Amino acid sequence: MIPTVVWGTGNVGRLAVRAVAAHPDLDLAAVLVHDPRKAGRDAGDLAGLGRALGVAATGDVAAVLAARPRAVVYAASGELRPDDALADVVRAVRAGAVVVTPALYALYDHRSAPPEAREPVLKAVAEGGGSLFVSGVDPGWGNDVLPSLVSGLGRDIDAIRCQELFDYTSYDQEDSVRHLVGMGHPLDYEPPMLAPTVPSMVWGGQIRLLARALGVAVEEIRETVERRPLDTAVTTARMGEFAAGTQGAVRFEVQGIVGGEPRLVVEHVTRVHPSCAPDWPAPPAGDGAHRVIVEGRPRIEVTVQATENGNHAEGGNATAVGRLVNAIDWLAASPPGLYDALDVPLRPAVGRLGRRP
Repeated sequence: MIPTVVWGTGNVGRLAVRAVAAHPDLDLAAVLVHDPRKAGRDAGDLAGLGRALGVAATGDVAAVLAARPRAVVYAASGELRPDDALADVVRAVRAGAVVVTPALYALYDHRSAPPEAREPVLKAVAEGGGSLFVSGVDPGWGNDVLPSLVSGLGRDIDAIRCQELFDYTSYDQEDSVRHLVGMGHPLDYEPPMLAPTVPSMVWGGQIRLLARALGVAVEEIRETVERRPLDTAVTTARMGEFAAGTQGAVRFEVQGIVGGEPRLVVEHVTRVHPSCAPDWPAPPAGDGAHRVIVEGRPRIEVTVQATENGNHAEGGNATAVGRLVNAIDWLAASPPGLYDALDVPLRPAVGRLGRRP
């Protein structure tokens, strides 16, 4: 059994606790929380499992890392605190842990990461013998291992498009939906997530990773952004009202230019109501999907929809967690290092078919 720590119990951390508890080769050793109101509560309670796991959450990072856990799932957010998230991850790697996380956008493709993100991790690996693997869903498997796999089914390939199509009203993170992405704000508001160069910072590494998988060189990364207002006010169950005339949908692309053409594209189409921008791509059913389209001969289209508790947003987060947690045993058996999605195999769920903890 691999002693594993889950660091953070938000949208991703709750799912990580569930995934670690369900994995036959992992042992939930500790759960780290920032909120003192969560300290002392059982991990099963925090994860919404409906049963106790016998592990009380703690805020004592030093004590948990001093116990030298073999693995850490770093589930704390890195969107608004990238420097702090990097410092936390480096600390865990230096303690000798295999660390998996979706929080460090710059390290999805560490080979193209800026030195200030990459070098501290490499130094910690050398000093402590730990490892790091950064992945998720989008950015993550929806833009790297899935399109790489599907591309191998074709004869000739003209372009690959990876889409995330979501109604964000099902997403349990109102600050991100309203203020990072801009939903419900006037169209003269500048959402931080859509500011020039930010989409490329988040998804550019995925474009380069996919290009490396396909053996091509990306000449440049381009961005496009479109925003649409709501025609009428809409009221949502989770986040209240979004006024008419405010941003109700956004569509952006991060394009990898190969041979002068946008041949590798990550596209996001996000709404707070299906009535906004009905001419844009939409999920086939429900409120969310990830899709890979290989334009070529033959043309191939694969759509993935995941649900957890009937919710597509939570289901997407669960697949991101699954990719990370299910990589821990492989990483623990591998040499210390900094890994990416082309290094870490996506393997069958060995030993888990029909199993319940």
